[in-house]
Amino acid sequence: MAKEVMNDKMEVEEIELRARQGMPFLVFNIIATLVGIALFVFGVILAVGVEMDTGNVMLEANTAIGAVLAVVGAIYGFAAGPLLFAGLRILKPNEAYVLTLFGRYYGTLRGAGFFWVNPFAMPTNPAAGKAATTSGAMGTDEKPLTSVLKAAKGDSIIRESKRISLKAMTLNNDRQKINDQLGNPIVIGIVVIWKVVNTAKAVFSVDNFKEFLSIQCDSALRDIVSLYPYDSTDDNEKSLRGSSHEIAGRLKEEIQLKVEAAGLEIIEARITHLSYAQEIAAAMLQRQQASAIVDARQMIVEGAVGMVEMALAKLSDNDIVQLDEERKAAMVSNLLVVLCGNRDAQPVVNSGSLY
Repeated sequence: MAKEVMNDKMEVEEIELRARQGMPFLVFNIIATLVGIALFVFGVILAVGVEMDTGNVMLEANTAIGAVLAVVGAIYGFAAGPLLFAGLRILKPNEAYVLTLFGRYYGTLRGAGFFWVNPFAMPTNPAAGKAATTSGAMGTDEKPLTSVLKAAKGDSIIRESKRISLKAMTLNNDRQKINDQLGNPIVIGIVVIWKVVNTAKAVFSVDNFKEFLSIQCDSALRDIVSLYPYDSTDDNEKSLRGSSHEIAGRLKEEIQLKVEAAGLEIIEARITHLSYAQEIAAAMLQRQQASAIVDARQMIVEGAVGMVEMALAKLSDNDIVQLDEERKAAMVSNLLVVLCGNRDAQPVVNSGSLY
């Protein structure tokens, strides 16, 4: 029982397959197949014992030798030769085949080139031709299965969809409505750049690694967003809007932990959209406007008080006019009205006494 568990664990570890070069084998197999067909034709002629009676010339065949040659030629020329052609594989840069032999993991073929492998080793990719059923939209160069079947039914087309791309790909999940730390519903969207690093885990550990990645991104996003408020007035408190780099780094780590079992590597995770939900957007806009007005008024009042103090100090130092407490209060009131008012002041010229 322990041995079987060990085998199951070993199957999810990637095994690099060392395949033979395909071009020498292709040339050899073509020549061997043509020779097999020729042997079959020649063996049939010998086995049947064809007589050609032209000018007392007779050809007598050895039936036993002809039958052997016909059988050997037929086996290779019509069965073994075409079957061996099925083992030819072409790979582009940053692509791989995960091969299984009679239901068991055979190995992963990597590297660009033309190779020959065991013709009974079939490529497998459960995510081939499938798009994620969640909000995510995978960036991949593989054709959907429906279009593949409509394009052609040949083995070369079907084989194309079984390749696993090792390139950096993009997952752009649709915007989601999530509650932040304060319970406010917000709309947020992320983009995740990822790639496959362990093909065996990606194929055998999960059913569809693309759909698995999309679901885990949604889950990680909800976990992270619920820990932070949308915005914060405290400079030392982290928020979704003010600490985007820190949030992106933590989001990347959270997603990486969740997709480690699928053999995926998260290169980068970024927030692409962040806003309040529609039902509270108007209220939050009024709140932001009110906060901005309060901050502006506070700054205006602080500046006006400083200017009044400076004016009174200058008048006193230069001995321009002597003001008692009542006159100082009237001047302070007038200056504050002028400096803090929303409209331009309308001057009033006093032609008489202040009293």
